[in-house]
Amino acid sequence: MREHGGNLDVAQQRFGGAADDWIDLSTGINRVPYPDADVEPRQWRALPSRSEIESLHNAARQAYRTEAPIVAMGGAQAAIQLLPHLVPRGRARILAPTYNEYAGMLSAAGWDVDEVSELGALAGADLAVVVNPNNPDGRQHDRDELLALLPRVGRLVIDESFADAVPGISLAPEAGQPGLLILRSFGKFYGLAGLRLGFAIGSEPDIAVLAAMAGPWAVSGPAIAIGRRALLDRGWAIATIGRLADDCARLDTAAHSLGWTLLGGTPLFRLYETGNALAAQERLARGLIWSRVFRQKPGWLRLGLPGDGTEWSRLSAVLSSV
Repeated sequence: MREHGGNLDVAQQRFGGAADDWIDLSTGINRVPYPDADVEPRQWRALPSRSEIESLHNAARQAYRTEAPIVAMGGAQAAIQLLPHLVPRGRARILAPTYNEYAGMLSAAGWDVDEVSELGALAGADLAVVVNPNNPDGRQHDRDELLALLPRVGRLVIDESFADAVPGISLAPEAGQPGLLILRSFGKFYGLAGLRLGFAIGSEPDIAVLAAMAGPWAVSGPAIAIGRRALLDRGWAIATIGRLADDCARLDTAAHSLGWTLLGGTPLFRLYETGNALAAQERLARGLIWSRVFRQKPGWLRLGLPGDGTEWSRLSAVLSSV
């Protein structure tokens, strides 16, 4: 497995504690999850029907403000796994640094992969990948600049896994036109990553290919029931966007008091230059708070946002000792 956040087993091996003792801030998963996650017993026993799956698709279209073809999958990662097989192998270009699964999956499938640092350098690729907002630095890209790339690439893949809290940047309303494919994650913003739910939104031919590769029951009955309910609950989403904005400001203030510099982030995680990320990670870990460091960037520390008041109090206490 490539290096990711969420590797709490590593933290436990090094610093002890049971999984429930830890506050895992190494991911960008909302720690105040969508609260209405109960499902009927039938959802566990029966295979999802076609009408149930389509009801989830319709809820996602409404939430993402699109009328384009859509297919639900077991998280955005499931779509990334299939992406190398969507079109014949060729040259892929990825706007980097970014989520490391794209380069790894495409290279393993025989694609010629280049990582580039500017949007314009994606031109000429058979498959171009942009994560917007980006992981881990939160960089955002103008919608018009992204759309201007469409005639210059074979396929433009926009990963919007962290876009729920900044919906104005989404290109989902433009999906459906040839060459544009949008990937969305459900679990991060709704705090239910274990549900394994995500979506691909695009043109009819591309979605048909992805749906065929994913198979007839790509998502579970519980994922359909909970996902549909959450996606239609715009009141919860609006309230959560507001809370996350306040929490980001609170965390940034605490980090600034330590002399850490904000490098970027999204409403679900923050990226700081600490000078020595491994030392900062270890100090946090001794208080059973796990964070994300980056092998190639020794000063970078990524922190998700704490959830309830108890988690904020614990983080404040540990940061005061850093």
